[in-house]
Amino acid sequence: MKVLVVGGGGREHALAWKAAQSPRVHRVFVAPGNAGTAREGKVENVALDAGDIEGLLAFARGEDVGLTIVGPEAPLVAGIADRFEAAGLRIFGPRARAAELEASKAFCKDFLARHGIPTAASRVFDDIGPALDYIESKGAPIVVKADGLTGGKGVVVAHSVGAAREAAAGMLARDLFGKAGRRVVVEEHLEGEEASFIAIVGGGKVLPLAPSQDHKALGEGDTGPNTGGMGAYSPAPIVDTETSERILHEVIEPTVRGLEAEGRAYTGFLYAGLMIDGHGAPRVLEYNCRGGDPETQPVMMRLRSDLVELCEAAIDARLDEAEARWDERAALGVVMAAEGYPGEYPGGEPVQLSLFNETDPASRSDETCLTKVFHAGTRLEGTQVLTAGGRVLCVCALGEDVRSAAALAYRRVESISWPHAYFRRDIGYRAVEREEEAARA
Repeated sequence: MKVLVVGGGGREHALAWKAAQSPRVHRVFVAPGNAGTAREGKVENVALDAGDIEGLLAFARGEDVGLTIVGPEAPLVAGIADRFEAAGLRIFGPRARAAELEASKAFCKDFLARHGIPTAASRVFDDIGPALDYIESKGAPIVVKADGLTGGKGVVVAHSVGAAREAAAGMLARDLFGKAGRRVVVEEHLEGEEASFIAIVGGGKVLPLAPSQDHKALGEGDTGPNTGGMGAYSPAPIVDTETSERILHEVIEPTVRGLEAEGRAYTGFLYAGLMIDGHGAPRVLEYNCRGGDPETQPVMMRLRSDLVELCEAAIDARLDEAEARWDERAALGVVMAAEGYPGEYPGGEPVQLSLFNETDPASRSDETCLTKVFHAGTRLEGTQVLTAGGRVLCVCALGEDVRSAAALAYRRVESISWPHAYFRRDIGYRAVEREEEAARA
C-alpha cells in the first residue's frame, strides 16, 4: 500500500514516520516534505506544494495511492478532501464545510453557542471603532483573535487595554494578517490551564488520542508573543480520567453531532484547544481541523497502534471497532526555532545534527526509539541540512515521567546547533512541578 502525507512541517514528518511503520505500507510520499522526511526509510519527498490540490490529485492517481493523510489546515479549508472523494480516492481529513470550524473563529464561536458547548463569552467585529469601544468597556486581561487562518500567530492575550487596542488596530486598521484579520473575535480571558485534546473522528464516532499540552508562548514561563507552539508533552496531567470523560461528553461528542446535524459530517483529526478550570471543567478556546503541531510529535511517539488502520477505520465508519494503544511512558518535544521567530528570522543556516547516544542500545528501532528529531523548517542542499522556516526542529524523547523525558530531550537538543538557534528551556514545567509535588507527598 502507498500512502501520501500532505504537508512539510514537523507534524507531517511525525505522521509519515508513524505511517511508514505499518506493515501494510511499502511507500510513504510526503508533499512537499522536508530534510527529515527525505532521510526516513520507506519515505520519499514529492515536489508538490500542499496547496496544489490538482497536482496532488494527479500524483495520487498516477501512483495508485491507497490513502492520503492531510497535515495542514489550508488545503483542507480549500477543499482537498472534497476533491479527492469526488475522484474516488481515500483521504483522511474533513471536507471544506466541516473545516470551517477552524477557517473562521467567528463561525466556530457561533457554532459553539448554537450547540451549547462551553466556551468564552465573545463579540465579533469587522470595524475598528466598535471593537475599541468594546475593549474599553470590558477591560483587561482580554483576548483578541484574527478570524481567519494565521498559522497560529493571530491570537493576542492582552494584559492591558492598550495592548488589546493595539492588537485590534493591527488586525482591523493596519491589515497585519491580511484577509484573515479583517474580522476579529474579542473574548473574555479564561482562567485555568490549557490542554490539547485530539481525536480521530469518522462516521459519527470518536476515538480520543492521548491528551497533550503545548506551550504557545515564545518565552520561558509562558511569556512573550504567541507562536505556533514551542514544545509539547503527553500525557497532560491536567487531563485525568474524569476530565477526559467530561471533555468527550461535554465538548467533542456534541461538536461531532452538531456538525452532522448541520450537514458538515466530519472525518479526520479534530483538535480542541481547551481551558481547564480548577474544578476540571473544560471550555473551548479554539478548534483545529487537523492534528496539533507540535502536539502530534510526542503523541505519535507514544502511539503503538497502526496509524494507517486507525485512519481507515474512521473513513469506513468502523471506529467503534478500533483501539488506540499507548506507550505508558511520557513523551516530550522541544521546538528548536530560528532566532527572531515569530517575527523576522534568518534562513539557510547549516544545521549540525551530532551523533547521540540514547544510553539504551536495545532501543534502536523506530517503534521503540527513546529520542526522535522531527524536522519542520528544513531543506537539504546536497547532504547538508539547512534551516528553512521559523520552527526548524522538534526534538522528542520518551521517559518514565515528564521530568525524565524532558531531561533526555534537552540532552538531545544540546547536541544540535546552528548559528541562530533558539529554544525554551522549560518545556513541561507544569507537569514536572506536579510530579515533584506528588513525590514529596
